[in-house]
Amino acid sequence: MTDAPDLPPRLALAWGVAERPERAPKRELSIERIVETAIEIADADGLGAVSMAKVAQRLGFTTMSLYRYVTSKDDLLLLMQEAALDVEYPPPHDPADWRAELREWAQFTMATFASHPWFLDIPVTGAPLTPNNLRGADSGLRALRSTPLDDEEKMSVILLVSGYARNAARLQTDLARAVAAADGDATVQGGAWADALRELVDEVRFPYLRPLVEAGTYAGEGDIDDTAWGLERVLDGIAVYVDARAAGAPGAGNRGGSGSTPVDGPGADGAASAPDPRDAVAPVEVAVHLKDPKVKKATLRRRDAERRVREAQKKVRELEKALREAQKAEREAARAAVEKARA
Repeated sequence: MTDAPDLPPRLALAWGVAERPERAPKRELSIERIVETAIEIADADGLGAVSMAKVAQRLGFTTMSLYRYVTSKDDLLLLMQEAALDVEYPPPHDPADWRAELREWAQFTMATFASHPWFLDIPVTGAPLTPNNLRGADSGLRALRSTPLDDEEKMSVILLVSGYARNAARLQTDLARAVAAADGDATVQGGAWADALRELVDEVRFPYLRPLVEAGTYAGEGDIDDTAWGLERVLDGIAVYVDARAAGAPGAGNRGGSGSTPVDGPGADGAASAPDPRDAVAPVEVAVHLKDPKVKKATLRRRDAERRVREAQKKVRELEKALREAQKAEREAARAAVEKARA
């Protein structure tokens, strides 16, 4: 074990390797309490309501007290995202089924975003490097363990599916906000203007849109769940690529070889037919997984174990540093003794 890696303050905080204040205020304050309070504010009033001053006021401390633990609002936002991602992903299938597992991973990701609508309001400023972000990526890669894809291809699949999940969640969140801003009036989504559109959308300017407006398809509620349908089409495209790779087609990646995990399970050949999107795991089941008391309890136990591991690792680093200093002092003392004897 070596000294803790040199990380920017926000990443060091997320990984639990940042130095914590030795002297706490009169009443207990911690990074965890600060982040939890900020999330409560964001969940209730949106990301715009979160400020260091408001969090401090809610906790009963001065704003400057918070800066002893979190060095900036940007750091706080990253820690809020990290806390929101501290969830247990659905377990793997046995035997492996890459398509079903990747579908569940995408649905779970969307449900996680939906549970904290402010999450997607925080701009992406770089590659995900925090532990819970990486746990999410690891869970997605696990879904692809039975495919013949190489490492680069697997990462590209994860980026593709997570990008779809992020975009779908953003659209759902924005529409929900629009309805909420209209005091629950769902007509803001366009359904109430179908008759007006029939008058305005003519076949000259909108030759291909006109038939949809005329039939009520454009602004009406259809039988297709657009989000689930779109996800299935993304998975269809991946399945075609997996089939080609299984048949010996060259891969797009040039690093990582043919994958580090042997192909196993019925999903390896990608031959399973695409199910009806309505047969996919229901979003309510994903939401239940997020809120299930047993899952929450298990998550708390994992967090506590991870915290104790970090503390133990920090102690080991301190002891190793003390050992190196003692060894250095011993060498210097021996060298001085030899020089003295020679003199």
